[in-house]
Amino acid sequence: MLRVFIRAAAMRVELSLGFLLLMCIFKETTQCLIISEVNCDNPKLDTHEFVELYNDGMNPTSLDGYTLVFYNGNGDIAYRVIDLSGQLTDYRGFFLVGSAELTPHPAISLPPNSVQNGPDAIALYGPNWDPVSVGGHVSGVGLLDAVVYTSRRSAEGADGLASVLTPGSVPFLEDESALEGDESIQRCWQSGNLWTFYTGPPTPMWVNHCPPPTPVKVWINEVDINGPDRQGLVELNLGMANWTFSLVLYDITTDLISSSVEVSADQGGIFTIPVQTENLAVPQSAAFALYGGPSTDFPKGDPLSHKQPIDAFVYGDSVHMPSENLTETLIPGRKPFILTESFPTAGVHVSRCGVTEWTRDPGLFVTRPRSPDKPNDCVWFQSCPLNMTFSTKAGPSYPSIHSGIDFLLNEVNTNTPGGAEDEEFIELWHPSGSRMSLDFIWLVMINGQNTEVYYELELNGYFTDDDGYFLIGSAKVGPDIRIPSNIIQNGPDAVVLYRSKPPPSQESQNIPRSGLLDAVVYRTRGSDKRVSEITQALTPRQIPLLEDISALPGDETLSRCGTERLNLSAFRVTSPTPRKQNNCPTKPTIPPPPEGLLINEFNILNRTDDQRLFVELKGPPLTPLNGLVLVFLGQDFKEFSVPLTGSTGTDGLYLIGNVSNADQGLPVLGQLEFAAMLLCFEPSGSGVYGKNSRSLDWLVLSDDPKLHRLLQHNTTRVESSIFDSFSRCASDGPVLWVSSQETPGLQNLCPSPAFSSSMDVCLQRKSKPGNCDQEELTYLLENVCNCGISSLHVKGVNVSCEAGMLDAQGPVLAVSGQQREQITETLNNNKLSCSPAQERQVHGAGSPVALQVGLVLAALLLFALGAALFVYLYKKRRPADYLSMQLSEQVETPLEL
Repeated sequence: MLRVFIRAAAMRVELSLGFLLLMCIFKETTQCLIISEVNCDNPKLDTHEFVELYNDGMNPTSLDGYTLVFYNGNGDIAYRVIDLSGQLTDYRGFFLVGSAELTPHPAISLPPNSVQNGPDAIALYGPNWDPVSVGGHVSGVGLLDAVVYTSRRSAEGADGLASVLTPGSVPFLEDESALEGDESIQRCWQSGNLWTFYTGPPTPMWVNHCPPPTPVKVWINEVDINGPDRQGLVELNLGMANWTFSLVLYDITTDLISSSVEVSADQGGIFTIPVQTENLAVPQSAAFALYGGPSTDFPKGDPLSHKQPIDAFVYGDSVHMPSENLTETLIPGRKPFILTESFPTAGVHVSRCGVTEWTRDPGLFVTRPRSPDKPNDCVWFQSCPLNMTFSTKAGPSYPSIHSGIDFLLNEVNTNTPGGAEDEEFIELWHPSGSRMSLDFIWLVMINGQNTEVYYELELNGYFTDDDGYFLIGSAKVGPDIRIPSNIIQNGPDAVVLYRSKPPPSQESQNIPRSGLLDAVVYRTRGSDKRVSEITQALTPRQIPLLEDISALPGDETLSRCGTERLNLSAFRVTSPTPRKQNNCPTKPTIPPPPEGLLINEFNILNRTDDQRLFVELKGPPLTPLNGLVLVFLGQDFKEFSVPLTGSTGTDGLYLIGNVSNADQGLPVLGQLEFAAMLLCFEPSGSGVYGKNSRSLDWLVLSDDPKLHRLLQHNTTRVESSIFDSFSRCASDGPVLWVSSQETPGLQNLCPSPAFSSSMDVCLQRKSKPGNCDQEELTYLLENVCNCGISSLHVKGVNVSCEAGMLDAQGPVLAVSGQQREQITETLNNNKLSCSPAQERQVHGAGSPVALQVGLVLAALLLFALGAALFVYLYKKRRPADYLSMQLSEQVETPLEL
């Protein structure tokens, strides 16, 4: 590797007028007549107005059959029509129509103040046009060229003209305050066959005064490669100091690095870098790429780097062309520079002469003699604006270009079946549904793990199709711009759209914000552990989209089904539809309401961090959620409806919220004072809670009777609020919600015998009225413990009261070992426990049951003793009659005769 360090002090040069006279040599044999310059507004009296035409043939050329039409933006009708038949261009190719007082004198003179100031247009028609008379409506039939312009006072008045004459392009703003004195609208060459207009000092019958580009960092300015000796020089234009970058030469036969040169500069200027081209297998084709960083990052023999270059120049001849992989990586959407047949003997000397500021475009270069350390030797180049597409319709037919609508990300396919990933694409769309210019639009891909830009693509010079679509992707999808296969990362990442003049990546912060139009932040399952920073910067308080590869049998994409920009809830997972209307469900088939689906956990009450809001549902595994709506109601009856999509997981859980593992995002609830939450089935499929909605489950936390009458539901029993999260736990009675640590996507933390401890204590009763039951015990423990104890924790404890004291015996449950320790510590709290005397009093009195049994036994014993005593006394008071006893005995003894 050749390592070069250059310090430039005297190498800074000023751009001269020669660099400003730019256009490209149009090599077609067909002549090209264009509108070159328009001056429609002069200081004070309009006595120096003109329209300048230019023909690339240079020699005097007949204008027979050509017509110049002036249109008024108020009504889009012609106010002047000039037939050019019988006229000729001059020997340099110029033709002038203008005020009689203009110097040089025009070929066709006009009265003062003949060219209106705007919003208006001037159009050039060829021999095959459908004639438009004065007062006729604007037409695109036979149109060759046009300039549509407007003023600051009427920015929207020319949109109808632009929709027909320059569809997709914004009318040029005629700024009368741009220069001191007079100014005109001048056509300047950008790249290839792309043209634009600039404001400059009037140059009637002379080359236009086009401004030079201004480099922000560094770009390739000239390339000089000699044929026989294969020596090479690359001239760089540096616009910033204290920077290190590397110029890398690629061999197109292998797409490997042939050599690299490192450059360090402490000030801006022009630098000439020698490059080693003698080792190229095919000198007729190669590629130069300019990267930030040291040359050690680009060792000889390494494969093509997928790091984004700052600038690149790729060339080849008709036989030796660079690979598609190389061009798609280094100059996506642009074409290589084509060498002439003289290269083997004369080499190639090309200079950047296009006035545009974009880079990585060999179309900016033309063959010119070397001009080392000087402004490029550019001449009056010429080319037809062959990319222009004109409408054949008459009158306004499209929405206003200035209406405030702008490009959207419409469909993103980041993961395709198979290992090749050769059907990935990103589809842009303009809501006008019409052809629109993509000038100053940038597509940026950002890595969600390190928040670095890993791909950046400028779309200057491109247009959408007539339906507003523009496709960027792998070769298989037939895109407008091809990018290498497998370049779009699977997530967690972001695809972002910007409107910006400089590259968005030049912002100091990793995630650019200036000019942000739209963004799609997406993820795969389990890939969103470190995506919070990119989410917060681009789509705050929204959960990244999940491109679920199991959602459909074949391929799937993230498709826009709503027009709100920077709103991830506008996207759905659908089948791919590149360049077509997205496959969004219009009237989804709504199945019967699912059974067994319940609200299982929520963290929505004490909202101190909007990033942790969530609601968890639980039901049978893989239960479809079509037609279900989660409704949030505030104390003021303000309502938020969240339509649910997808299905529960294999574990039966479904998570909605702003947490990393959520299945669906939760919108920002703002200052909503939560009063109730409903899980509803909406049979219409509207996704909005209505009078026909059926409640499947609910939480009503407000005591407002109006809310109860509205919902026809009673207040839900929610116990303790030490934690922000509440989990549904089973009970023998009504459903109870227990305060616990949040467990989104996991099993709820409910009181369990696995964490039980035995209780046999005497507690002092508080002033709070109670019924001497488990609820009062819960209150006593939680008042001291403050650890989330509910009635479910003490449901197996026997409770009795005596003399202002409470006796409790039995197992106390806990949700964890930590909570069990807190409960144990609470039970040992002297402030809560009874004194020894009180405890003896309670325990000495015995339990009510024992007392009752004892009383019964004592009563029975006393009854038995009383009966025995009665018999004894009775017998004692009545002694035996012996005389009667003797007579009886005598009667019974037989007599002897």
